[in-house]
Amino acid sequence: MTKIKTAVIGAAGYTGGELLRILVHHPAVELVCVHSNSQKGKKVIKSHPDLIGDCDLIFTDEVPSEVDAVFLGLPHGETKGFLEAHTFSPETIIIDLSTDFRDESHGFIYGLPEVNSAKIKSAKRIANPGCFATGIQLALAPAIAKGWIKDQVHISGITGSTGAGKKLAETSHFSYRTGNMSVYKLFTHQHLKEIKQTFKQINTDFNSELLFVPYRGNFSRGIWVTAYFPFAGSEAEAISAYQEFYKDAAFTFVSTQDIDLKQAVNTNKCLLYVQKEEGQLVIYSAIDNLLKGASGQAVQNFNLAFGLEEKLGLNLKSIAF
Repeated sequence: MTKIKTAVIGAAGYTGGELLRILVHHPAVELVCVHSNSQKGKKVIKSHPDLIGDCDLIFTDEVPSEVDAVFLGLPHGETKGFLEAHTFSPETIIIDLSTDFRDESHGFIYGLPEVNSAKIKSAKRIANPGCFATGIQLALAPAIAKGWIKDQVHISGITGSTGAGKKLAETSHFSYRTGNMSVYKLFTHQHLKEIKQTFKQINTDFNSELLFVPYRGNFSRGIWVTAYFPFAGSEAEAISAYQEFYKDAAFTFVSTQDIDLKQAVNTNKCLLYVQKEEGQLVIYSAIDNLLKGASGQAVQNFNLAFGLEEKLGLNLKSIAF
C-alpha cells in the first residue's frame, strides 16, 4: 500500500494528540510533519508521553507544501489566517477541526459522515463537526428526516473537561471540576449554528427552536446528550426508523438496551438509545468528545476522502468499566 503523506498542524493539544495516537498506527499513513509553534524542536513524547515507544518524531514549526493530507488542529479563528499564509496543492485533502469553515464556505464540505458521506468522498476541503454538534445531530437526524419535530426540542448535554482544550482555564482545572457541575452558554452554544444548518439540509421544512442546556461535567472525556420532543407514534416505530436511518453507518449504533457513557469513551462510536415516555420521544446519545467528536471523526473523513475502508485505523476498544 502506498502511504499517504500526512501533516498534523497544531499537534500539541488534546485533539492533535488524539490524531497522532490514531495516525501512528494507521496502515495507510506516513506522518511527515508534526507541527507546533510552541513545542518546536521538542520530541512529541514530551507533550504526549503516552506515545513513548510509538512515536519518535520531533515537533517542527515548518509547514510542508508537498503533502497528500493535512489535519488542522489550530485554535478556533486561526485556520483562515493559516491557510492564507500557507499554500497547498489543490489535490491536498485538508481536514479542519476548528469552527472556521463549518458554514461550508471557501469550498469546505461539512464532515458529518452519517449525513454527508457522498460529498465527503469527493471533497478536498472538509470541515470537521463540533463535539456537541455531533452528539446532538446524530440524536435527532432521523426524527428531523421524518418530519416528527414540529415544535421546540429540549436538549441537555454534559461534556468532559477535555472539551475545553489543553490550555489552563478556571472552569477546566481539577479543583473546579471535581465534585462539581455547571451550566454555560445557555441556549446560545456556538454549535447550534452548524446543527441547524444540517437539520435544514436534511429537511428543508425544519424550523423548530433548539433549547440546548450545556453542562460542564466532572470527568475528563465523553459527551452525554438527552433530547426529547412530543411524539404521537409508538416507541417501536421510532426505534425502527432510527435503525433504518443508521443501517449503513460505520460507527453510529441504535441500542435496544440502556447505554452508558463508558461504552463510547475511547471509541469512534456514537451510541443511541430511543424510548417513549409521557408522550415524549426521548433519545440518549453518547460519544467520546475527542474521538467521534473530533479526531476520530476527522480520520473517518480522511478514510472516506481517500477511498479507504471507513473504519481503517479506528477499531478502538471502549474503556467499558
